[in-house]
Amino acid sequence: MNAFAYRDGHYYAEDVAIQQIADAVGTPFYCYSRAVIEARYDAFADALRGFNALICYAVKANSNQALITLLAARGAGADVVSEGEMRRALAAGIPASKIVYSGVAKTVREIEFALQQDIRQFNVESEQELETISAAAVRLNRTARVAFRINPNVDAGTHEKISTGKSDNKFGIAIDTATAAYDKARKLPGVEVCGVDLHIGSQIMNLQPFAAAFTRIAELTQELKDAGHTISTIDLGGGLGINYDPQNDKAPSAADYARIASETVGHLNCDIIVEPGRSLVGNAGVLVSQVIYTKTNGTSKFLIVDAAMNDFLRPSMYNAYHSIVVGRQTDAEEELYDVVGPVCETADTFARKRQLPRQEAGDLVIIEGTGAYGSAMASTYNTRPLIPEVLVDGDEFRVIRRRPDYDSMIALDIPWDAAD
Repeated sequence: MNAFAYRDGHYYAEDVAIQQIADAVGTPFYCYSRAVIEARYDAFADALRGFNALICYAVKANSNQALITLLAARGAGADVVSEGEMRRALAAGIPASKIVYSGVAKTVREIEFALQQDIRQFNVESEQELETISAAAVRLNRTARVAFRINPNVDAGTHEKISTGKSDNKFGIAIDTATAAYDKARKLPGVEVCGVDLHIGSQIMNLQPFAAAFTRIAELTQELKDAGHTISTIDLGGGLGINYDPQNDKAPSAADYARIASETVGHLNCDIIVEPGRSLVGNAGVLVSQVIYTKTNGTSKFLIVDAAMNDFLRPSMYNAYHSIVVGRQTDAEEELYDVVGPVCETADTFARKRQLPRQEAGDLVIIEGTGAYGSAMASTYNTRPLIPEVLVDGDEFRVIRRRPDYDSMIALDIPWDAAD
């Protein structure tokens, strides 16, 4: 579903005009649709109905408590990559029995915290990590349920900075050495082998890489079972892409994804874990900003808005395309704008040569598809406060993260004299 649309020439989120929210909270801000998030989760749940499946939301996509709580109420688990994300998931009501812990550099402290919570599964990324988990489990008199994250050496066909399943990526253990790793795990105290795991990348728009990776994992799973290992769970990871450009993108559906899973691993009689993040929340959010100035330098016309790269990093970091629309439709002549922010970096650019109706100071500009990896990657660069987040539910909206004031930001610093 698309909850963001024009009505009588004004941009709406569900049944609330974006201008109304801007007047109440100020710009810039993130706005999320509850209806979209719940519809996306339900689409995955329906598609995976033929499996004994657990949908673990990838918290790194957007870690706001309100969104995690919505998904927890729907039955979601959580895929986390740090102690902080684990604490957020637990605080939002996700039980430890539905939490899987991924990440290449789990520290001893983080491992001990996860063991104390008795989480469902560690997705182990190296033999050194396995040994650390074993030692911590013995110290705490706990049992760690583990699955090795397998690197299947599959090119996901996505941006090189979000590819995770190739042999030269830092993630997982090589599929060729997996059997030896499982043999080692079987001998270590405090460890219970329960499954296999993979994740080949993010924003994947073609099902073929999934099919190739899942097929390799299915073959490995059968080999491990034949060797006497108990493999009860296959964690297929996440990575399903979304449509950032409505005119040109065509992302696979959750049903398409589930069909590939059924064809490749469905015969193995294993529980299935999937870890969607972007595909649940990406198109559920927009970034709303206000035009500060317009100017022309040479042949370039600049639309300077009050949102910046510190608020939304993806265009600067990945050259990511996001559709940009205006808050109010008009008959004004269209212009080709470079849409830029106020940060002192040329990289602080959201789009180049984007055709939009002529804009003036005070007009609203909306960057769509920002529900994932927007607020989660934000910073306070240039001492710019983190921006508010708002959740819309029908004709109501609520601030789910406040904008901090400058005094509270600066108070985090300890002057040299005060440190003495």
